[in-house]
Amino acid sequence: MILPLIYVDDIIKRALSEDINYVDVATDYLIPENQRNRAYLVAKEDGVICGLEIAMRVFTLLDDTFTFTLHFRDGDRVKKGDKIAEYEGKTVFLLKGERTALNLLQQLSGVATATAKAVDGVKGTKAQITDTRKTVPTLRALQKYAVTCGGGKNHRFNLSDAAMLKDNHIDAGGGIRNAVAALKEKIGHTVKIEVETRNLDEVREALEAGADIIMLDNMSVEEMADAVKLIDGRALSEASGGITSENVRAVAETGVDIISLGAITHSVKAMDISMKMVK
Repeated sequence: MILPLIYVDDIIKRALSEDINYVDVATDYLIPENQRNRAYLVAKEDGVICGLEIAMRVFTLLDDTFTFTLHFRDGDRVKKGDKIAEYEGKTVFLLKGERTALNLLQQLSGVATATAKAVDGVKGTKAQITDTRKTVPTLRALQKYAVTCGGGKNHRFNLSDAAMLKDNHIDAGGGIRNAVAALKEKIGHTVKIEVETRNLDEVREALEAGADIIMLDNMSVEEMADAVKLIDGRALSEASGGITSENVRAVAETGVDIISLGAITHSVKAMDISMKMVK
């Protein structure tokens, strides 16, 4: 796991506080304080696993006697029935942390699995699959980490990373030429400018204005192919909007450099994973 613990721990603690509140009425009144158990995680479907160390961190924060063994690493592909991890600790904390650990692990594995499917779909082309800022609030870094585990790349993390002129910026800023010119007067030399375009006329205008990246937004495959020829390597081309697993291959074959997909973070199905207590 490459994410800093200070960030991960903050998310976990808030999630645990939300779930446990001040007492677990089933566990605290049923299970002796010093009882210990072994448990394991099992995949209930095929997919790409992500968030294993994060899930284990949930139990570690609750129980300083907790120990675990991982049978897979983030980014590994697992099959239905695979035992992913085994661990041992105080039973009360295994039960209290179960849902938080699974929520994070299942969600991140869903993102990694969806990303891997898209990456597999464009193999053999030069297109790179990237995410967007359409992430679950407060979970962005975790979800973007999951995208990399699925073989994708990260788009900007936040509004400070790059200047992206979307349709509303352009309409409010007096058009593409005016908006790009105004930005170039103020931004530093390390900041790139990306312009969202909706047709070939806007692609030409973005090129003439000196955009570093040109987004081809909600264009047909035929329009994208024409736009890539027009750009001719003078800027990076990015396809976005209306891209699915069914048409991602056709989009990649237009020659675009980047395909950004909001669906791999905001609309994923959580991977089915269960925790089983050893009797």
